[in-house]
Amino acid sequence: MARQHHNANTTESLALPEDECRVLHVLRRTPEILDLIAGGADSALGLQAILRRRYPNDLVRAALSLHELRQKAPAKFVLGHTMWIDRLGLEQSTSEVVARHKSRRFSGVVWDLCCGIGGDAMALSDHCHVTAVDRNPAACLRTTWNAELYGVGAHIETITADISSLTEIPGLVHVDPDRRAGSGGRVSRIEDYEPGLGFLQDLMTRCRGGAIKVGPASNFGGKFDGVEIELVSLAGECKEATLWFGELAGEAPFRATSLPTGETIAGHPLDCSVPITRLGRLLFDPDPAVVRSGLVDLVADRHGLNRLDGAEEYLTGDSVVNSAFVDSFEVLADLPNNDREVRGWLRTSDFGEIEIKCRHIPIQAEAVRRRLPLPGNKPGVLFYARCDGKARAIMARRIKSDDGGSNR
Repeated sequence: MARQHHNANTTESLALPEDECRVLHVLRRTPEILDLIAGGADSALGLQAILRRRYPNDLVRAALSLHELRQKAPAKFVLGHTMWIDRLGLEQSTSEVVARHKSRRFSGVVWDLCCGIGGDAMALSDHCHVTAVDRNPAACLRTTWNAELYGVGAHIETITADISSLTEIPGLVHVDPDRRAGSGGRVSRIEDYEPGLGFLQDLMTRCRGGAIKVGPASNFGGKFDGVEIELVSLAGECKEATLWFGELAGEAPFRATSLPTGETIAGHPLDCSVPITRLGRLLFDPDPAVVRSGLVDLVADRHGLNRLDGAEEYLTGDSVVNSAFVDSFEVLADLPNNDREVRGWLRTSDFGEIEIKCRHIPIQAEAVRRRLPLPGNKPGVLFYARCDGKARAIMARRIKSDDGGSNR
């Protein structure tokens, strides 16, 4: 069973979360309220009225919120429908697939700082002993219960404390700073994280090694020395940037990894430069982790592809590529970026629905889509892309994996 400890130096700001803990304990002892909500045939207002006649208001609010969040949690966690979660914890938690990928670099004793609902701690505890720390006792309580749910409670110890008060951190460290600190909305500047840039830089000098989780759109460039920055995508969406430091950092400064396949590539954005060529038989859209890591040319070189433009990430070639790092499209027409030309081509096409993709050409996709004639019943793709400096409209067909391509 996961053990919980409370730091004697915990500040008075924890009084409110302590009340949250009380409600959580009552809710755990009252599973029938969740059963009533799950099986409720009444309207939302009618159900709330029934529940409030039987249970205290704070318990009803907590149960309704938990039920709602458990409907969303399976998108991140296999056992999400039974986990103990709160809204912020679920939003900021690491998806189970991503957490397990990261955990493979760790071994031995690991400190998981700002543990939230315990997503990373549970993945780490499969093969490490984890001390999970959070200043919110309710977060530590949820981590403890979730660890028991996943059967790893014996490998996780939780401590309620402000991580800035930790004077010694033996072993490796994983830290997931709060990316909504003080604003209510997501922040992208690491200086606005909680803890912020200064603490994270100092942490790197105090620990043998570890990982810092940051948003993929954050301003991590040039902020940390000697790190390996890994951009991780899941099912085609860039989920996070992991800053590996100390003994866990690889030799290359950047890495892109595509999950669930696990395909990975590491290097420097200036390691190679592929030629700019005419549009070939196929167009390739790189995975967002590849784009954000700056390794587009490295991927292109690995698979014999070329760029369409010096400032355009789309790639081209004449042979199908078997890689999770690119989505593949068969080129059907290369048109001027002109509404009349585009509509004229579509009038005689078999497209009945259209996906619009662009990176650097400003397009109002929905407004464009409403003006397009789609007389057929097949799916198509319209790219707006620069080809050697000129904006073009490229009609294409998505190549599915069973067609010999690699699309997710």
